[in-house]
Amino acid sequence: MSERMTSSAQDASTGELMARLSEQTSTLIRDEMRLAQAEMSAKAKKAGMGLGMFGAGGLFALLGSGAAVATIILALALVLPPWAAALIVTVVLFIIAGIVALLGKKQVEQAKPSPERTMANVKQDVQTVKENAKS
Repeated sequence: MSERMTSSAQDASTGELMARLSEQTSTLIRDEMRLAQAEMSAKAKKAGMGLGMFGAGGLFALLGSGAAVATIILALALVLPPWAAALIVTVVLFIIAGIVALLGKKQVEQAKPSPERTMANVKQDVQTVKENAKS
């Protein structure tokens, strides 16, 4: 078969060879694109399953946190009236939420969107160009 291909390739004109090259190249590219699409589809399915499981884990952690709060309230209710135990836990949770929110606000304020180092470098570059232009 390779002899037939060789003799066929030897008998073919340059135009025919270029047409074959173009056809084979486009077929190769299409096949590679299909393979890449199949690979990405499989990886996307795995990533989707992983993200779903991660979300389910977060949901169960949230439910566990609620159960832990209820446990704390019930434990305090052994030494205090139930309403007082629930009130104490609620106030403590709101205090924690306020502290975390203030810390988060402080972090956001510190993260200014302007690229300060880049702006300083650009100013320095402009100054250098001006000085070199005068020389």
